[in-house]
Amino acid sequence: MPFTEIDRSLLDRCLQKKSMAWQDFVDRFMGLILHVIRHTAQSRSIRLSPEDRDDLCAEVFLAIIRNDFAVLRNFRGQCSLAPYLTVVARRIVVRELLARGPGARLAAAAQHSPQTIPDPHAGAEKLASDRDEIEQLLGSLQGTEALVVRLFYLERKSYQEISTLVGMPENSIGPILSRARDKLRRAAVNPVVS
Repeated sequence: MPFTEIDRSLLDRCLQKKSMAWQDFVDRFMGLILHVIRHTAQSRSIRLSPEDRDDLCAEVFLAIIRNDFAVLRNFRGQCSLAPYLTVVARRIVVRELLARGPGARLAAAAQHSPQTIPDPHAGAEKLASDRDEIEQLLGSLQGTEALVVRLFYLERKSYQEISTLVGMPENSIGPILSRARDKLRRAAVNPVVS
């Protein structure tokens, strides 16, 4: 499939950071990226929650814009932009799924599964313990990051609700939570001794 003039123009506009270029790019390739995410997870028998899917989609788009659009600058135009982005997205999604590990992959999906009904008495102590741990670890976060983590984990707000409350795009919530989880994991593994 040849590199079309539409894609060439869109690519040039993005690299020149023209007004609305990135929005046009996202609109044009969002469906493709979501398809790659669904197909990649499905081929590995991984169920994704809508939040997991949004996180992975945001990770792909963040990787594309990282280092001043390095992914787009590396595109040589020897084929259509869609197959190139498919390969890029698949690599990112596979890397992210592997990084989550076998136990962590389904944790979010199981949380949203209507078949999973927790015993309200059995989990009370664990829930209180988790809440205390999150509260303690929140001390290592600041500003919007801390607020987003608090709203998502402690107040159980959806991405859409957080987006409205914080005043940021909904697709920014997943990457913020992902970075915060990494920081919290590092803080849990390497606690600061005072």
